[in-house]
This record gives sequence, structure tokens and C-alpha cells, in this order.
Amino acid sequence: MRLTERVLKVGLTGGIGAGKSAVAARLAANGATIIDADRIAREVVAPGTDGLREIVAAFGSDVLAPDGSLDRPALAALVFADPAARRRLESITHPRIRARSEQLAAAAAPDAIVVHDVPLLVESGTAPTYHLVIVVEAAEATRIARLTRDRGMTRAQALARIEAQASDAQRRAAADVLLRNDGTLAELTAAVDALWRERLVPYERNVRERRPADRPALAALCEPDPRWSEDFARVAARIRHVLGGDRRVDHVGATAVPGLPARDVIDIQLTVESLAEADALADRLAAAGFPRCPEDDPPTRRAPESAERRHASADPGRPVDLRLRVADSPDWRFALLARDFLRADARARADYRAVKYQLAAESGAPEAYAAGKSQWFVEVRERAERWAVETGWRP
Repeated sequence: MRLTERVLKVGLTGGIGAGKSAVAARLAANGATIIDADRIAREVVAPGTDGLREIVAAFGSDVLAPDGSLDRPALAALVFADPAARRRLESITHPRIRARSEQLAAAAAPDAIVVHDVPLLVESGTAPTYHLVIVVEAAEATRIARLTRDRGMTRAQALARIEAQASDAQRRAAADVLLRNDGTLAELTAAVDALWRERLVPYERNVRERRPADRPALAALCEPDPRWSEDFARVAARIRHVLGGDRRVDHVGATAVPGLPARDVIDIQLTVESLAEADALADRLAAAGFPRCPEDDPPTRRAPESAERRHASADPGRPVDLRLRVADSPDWRFALLARDFLRADARARADYRAVKYQLAAESGAPEAYAAGKSQWFVEVRERAERWAVETGWRP
């Protein structure tokens, strides 16, 4: 699946018993188009399908029920503890599930919010194919209680199913939105409704209209947040997915330096070979949720000597500044040098931290704040260049 249309594509996942189905139902009630991977998985192996015939050829007729349908418990017994058999089954079903999912997504309305309900989204490595990933999470004890009460499993069976899936940590790493579901259904419903209203609806509109999300008028500083590096990793994976190839995508700016306060905006530098290449990538980036900034569109408005193009996130819940800069240009090089120098030099980091707080206190206007930072970097550049020579630094 490639993010090349204007439809907002959301991945929804969660461990067994976490409450993913309840979230999907509430999103549907709000107006989302739900594409249920489990339901499609049943369709592609229904009696008479090529999928079922291939499964029988691979695993034998013992996986058939008396009525000719797939005997799922029998098949599960064969593949559950056999990784090679599970991979063989997935090679049969996964391409068919993807193809049918893409077909349904293509049929959605132009302003649809398409939610792909995928239990094994993390395990399949498909998180970068979505504009946003929602993970539903609940404590293990809560999940076991639900599985034994609602599905008739023993505690051992429930625990085995939980342990066979991705861990909570793995799912959190893929999550743009983490919905905790240890409370009441009313609490979960309220959280889903807020997500729909405050993030998904404006995100969909921004993607469709190819415009960045609105930004706060003031430049508020946040204390260092370890989630910034995790957010960067997810965004970078989406960019690489939509552009293809082994693209150089760097985390730059203050959020890339541990210990520095920053605006809650992830600064990213995408390396290109020329401005013509940057302009050729604009439509694909916009489809992936990173439209060109209005002041940079059309690019002819920029000074001829400029060696960058500016894009920003359409997601109101995760601000991103994306600069497409030509390799080896001065701005490209200094963005990397400044980051690495600040990571290495504690005194420079402390100086910059003080300057940032002073600027934020004097004027919260983003333009004045940015100008003050630029002046500080002019003054510190000589120190950074000496450090580069002394350490043999290369970008």
C-alpha cells in the first residue's frame, strides 16, 4: 500500500483482548470507513477461492471442515508453534488480504477517513504505509480477564495467545496514538470521540487540501522529551516508504539533541541531489501528509540561490518541519554540524539552552524567536567549525 491518494489512511491495532474492536466500532459510528483485516482474511479463504485451494495444497485436506470450509482450529494447531508453517500460511493469505484492502480503500469516498483494522499490523511491518497508527493497549491482567470471560479461554490459553503477538513495547514504538483501555467503555468512547474530532477530521481535511496543519501563534518551549526521537523514527519511516529507496533522512534541530528544550516540532532534513528533484517529490510528500508550506509554493517565490524546499506536517497532533536540502549545500551541512556539535559539547548545550529560554521569555512570537536563535548560531559557528576540524567530523 502506497500513500499516493488524498484519502487519509489510519492503521488500528492492539493486542488480543485490548479492546481494538470497540475502538473500531466507535470510529465507524463517527463516520470512518472500516476495513477489517480479519473479515477479509476469512473472505480470501472461503470455499471455492484460490486461497483455500492453495492452503489445502500446502497443509493437506485435514485442514478442511466436513462442509468444505477451512477448519481454523485445525489449521491453527498446525501453524501456531511452527514458524516455518506460519510463514507459509502468511505467504498465501497476506498478499490476498493486502490486495483486497487496497481495493476497498480505493472505493472509499474522496473525503473518507479509512481505518484499517489490522491485528498483526506491527508484526507485518506495515506501520509506515499509514498516515497515522492507533494502538489500543490494556494491562495483561485486564486482557486475560476479558479473554477468559468473553471468549471462554483458559488463563493458559489466553496467556499463550498474548505472548505469540508483538509486545506492548513493540506496539508503542509504532503508535502515533496510544489509547489506554483499562477503564470503562464510556471512558474509551470519550477518548475515541476526542481523537476523531481534534485530530482525525482536521488531518483528513489537510491531506485532501494539501495544506499543513495550523500552528500555535506563540513559540512555547517544552522540556526535553524522549518521545521526540521515537516520533522522528516513525515519520522518517513514512517518508522513506513513500519516496522509495534508501533516502537520507536526518533528525536535526533542538529535538534531535538530548537535554535541550525545544518547541514541540520535529525538524527533519531530507537530502536531495537538486532542487528539481525536490520539486518532483512534492506531490508524493503531500500525499503522505507533508505538503509544501504556503510561503514555499510555488517554489519560484524563493530566492534563486536557495538550496532548500520547505514542507510541514498535515497532522495537527504531530508538528513537523521538513526541509528538502541539496546535498553538500551550506545549510545542509550546517544543520548536521550544529546538531552533532551540540550533542558533543556540554558547554555549548548549556549556553544554547539559556538563550532559548531568554528568547522565549522576551518574545513568544515564532519569527522573533527564530531570528534570535539564528543570531546565536552565527556567533557560535566558529566554535563548531573548530570542533569539526579537531574531531575530523564529516556530515
